[in-house]
Amino acid sequence: MTETIAGVTIPDSRLVAEATELVRDSAPPLLFHHSRRVFLFGMLQGIRRGLTPDPELLYVGAMFHDLGLTEKYRTRHQRFEVDGADEARRFLTAHGIDDEGARRAWTGIALHTTPGIPEFMEPEVALVTAGVETDVLGIGYLDLDPAAVRAVTDAHPRPDFKRQILAAFTQGFADRPDTTFGTVNADVLAHFAPGFTRTDFVEVIQGNAWPE
Repeated sequence: MTETIAGVTIPDSRLVAEATELVRDSAPPLLFHHSRRVFLFGMLQGIRRGLTPDPELLYVGAMFHDLGLTEKYRTRHQRFEVDGADEARRFLTAHGIDDEGARRAWTGIALHTTPGIPEFMEPEVALVTAGVETDVLGIGYLDLDPAAVRAVTDAHPRPDFKRQILAAFTQGFADRPDTTFGTVNADVLAHFAPGFTRTDFVEVIQGNAWPE
């Protein structure tokens, strides 16, 4: 049965159904509902910007973008964004999606915490970030029809979301602090991880092995 929320149709395909099941089974409700909102807000921002993504690829990008925060899919050696991107590529390849489609989904997830770049890339890349920015940072929130926003949050509520998502971020990469170098994730640990010290870009340059 086709599902439509805020005028956005959830693709009615086996791939989407299995992506939904995977995330529902592996992520807590906080991240599941957030990821669905990211897809819906991404699609709504796409309509506003005149972008037409492949809805299945955008759905997988949105649904998998925080899998690197979950116990099942997280690693200790790379950015959490790459954890989710790697799983999305594996999932899509297993479902017969070509390398180019899998690459767009991978890139959308890998860059979703890197401001200023995704918006200039393919719609599937740009709109994962747009959905995240709307739901987490409030960027573009006031540009959307309030009735559409209400429809999204009625379907996927966000009670106490600001506090809870910050806690999920902290838990998700506090044990791999070096992976936050040069990213917005370092701000989270600076606020919530006692003893965290940022890697300083200038100090890295000044103190590296070059002899001058």
